[in-house]
Amino acid sequence: MAHRRHTADVLIIGGGIHGCSAALHLARRGVSVTVLEKDHVGRHASGVNAGGVRRLGRAYAEVPLAQAAWRYWRDIRALVDDDCAFRVSRYLKVARTDKDLEDARTRVRDLNALGFSHEETIGREELRDLLPAADPGCIGALHVAGDGSANPARTTQAFRRRAAALGAVFNERTPVERVARTGATWTAATARGDFEAPTLINAAGAWGGPLAAQTGDAIPVEAHAPMLAITEPVAPFADAVVGVLNDALSFKQFPNGTILLGGGVRGKAFPDSNRTVLDFAGIARFLGTAADIFPAVAEARIVRAWAGIEGYTPDALPVIGRGREDGVIHAFGFSAHGFQLSPAVGELVADLATGAQPALPLDAFRPDRFNSGGPAI
Repeated sequence: MAHRRHTADVLIIGGGIHGCSAALHLARRGVSVTVLEKDHVGRHASGVNAGGVRRLGRAYAEVPLAQAAWRYWRDIRALVDDDCAFRVSRYLKVARTDKDLEDARTRVRDLNALGFSHEETIGREELRDLLPAADPGCIGALHVAGDGSANPARTTQAFRRRAAALGAVFNERTPVERVARTGATWTAATARGDFEAPTLINAAGAWGGPLAAQTGDAIPVEAHAPMLAITEPVAPFADAVVGVLNDALSFKQFPNGTILLGGGVRGKAFPDSNRTVLDFAGIARFLGTAADIFPAVAEARIVRAWAGIEGYTPDALPVIGRGREDGVIHAFGFSAHGFQLSPAVGELVADLATGAQPALPLDAFRPDRFNSGGPAI
């Protein structure tokens, strides 16, 4: 059979939510886009995360990104023609010690100095009003009204469907064997033929580091397996998304009474074989933390636990920006907190791919920040 060649304006490697978002924003601008996904869209971290749509607790460098993404989330249907099961509620990080509460106050002062007022510190009585089921030992919280949660698998597929409706072409079960640049063209070799484009976007998640190396960029990224667990239904007692200051917890209760628990505790990831191994001691840790905050959790039985494969950078900030070689853009390493950012990241990546000036500063996310190379943008 003759070797096939496929061409487009932009080639995206990685069919997670950031690859799908970039494809959508590019397709909205009339750019021809091909997406290559080694498994299927949303197979890894993008489809199996906690679905938190949060601005709360972001690294300061990420706050402008989270704010820009929040503006999309307020009417996500307008972008992807699906509400993505987005539930607006509130986000809280509970304080259990005086130090926790002082850390929260310091953070709010820092954010206010940077021009952001979305986070606030609340005390014991207001926390009791918002979370009456919380343990009396909780003395306050860091709080954001208007954040919430969405269904991650549904959201990723919604981005994919909308991008495809606008002309983006998705090739699933198409692992990339190698990439190389000849002249002004990047070529990704696969068993289905060669895919060519002048612009290559690396949105390969936990696999983004090895792919970056093929483009001439040394970007450290480690694959980990952030874990989640869900309980049997119990009587509803909390309608907010809840975390804990200075501890690992992500808690939300669905309308049917089931409770989703996580918080960044990791199992083991084996990216070469698409496998994860759960750490049951870690699951017990965040279950215990949840029970400390909500005594009712102690009676809930876990019915399922799982983990996705995610890429983590040394500083836990994503890599977003141009590579050393012309025509390369990286967008990976979201370190288990990229879901909410995706609508805005896709737009910024589309800006980079089309030569537009990104509306937000990306210096903190430069691909070359881990080495002594020149500026990425």
